[in-house]
Amino acid sequence: MSSETIVTAILLIAAVVAAGILTSVLFPAIYTMSGTVSSSAHAADKSMRESITIVNTYANTSNYAQVWVKNVGTTQIPLANLNATDIWVNYEMLSLNNLATDGWSYDFPDGNTNSYWDPMETLHITMKSSQIPTNPSGEVQFQMALYDGTTSSAEFTVSPGS
Repeated sequence: MSSETIVTAILLIAAVVAAGILTSVLFPAIYTMSGTVSSSAHAADKSMRESITIVNTYANTSNYAQVWVKNVGTTQIPLANLNATDIWVNYEMLSLNNLATDGWSYDFPDGNTNSYWDPMETLHITMKSSQIPTNPSGEVQFQMALYDGTTSSAEFTVSPGS
């Protein structure tokens, strides 16, 4: 009878030790997995909230191009943050200015009554660059990167005329 008690006690101790080892091995793996899932969910949430789409483009033979970009996300983008937006035309980064030199400026064709680029509002970008071809059917590669890394790009051709 005492041998059965000793065997039972040894098996009970072995089961407790095995459960402890299993817990110490699985817990870090589960913790790491939950962190990965959480960061993926955060990235997907950010992508849905802050999203832009190029809806129209135009370039002429006078080194000017225009792009209309719609805020299709659900987040208001402060206009102050547009100063930190990067615009590239044919791999040249343009600066936000008054178009006296190569650069870009923006306005809102449908009017803007607050200090935000609201969801579903369209931003009109005008660019001047020596990188915009002056020959009809020359190609323009455009990319816009917001302050937070949200990007949109388009490739279009120069139209004849001025």
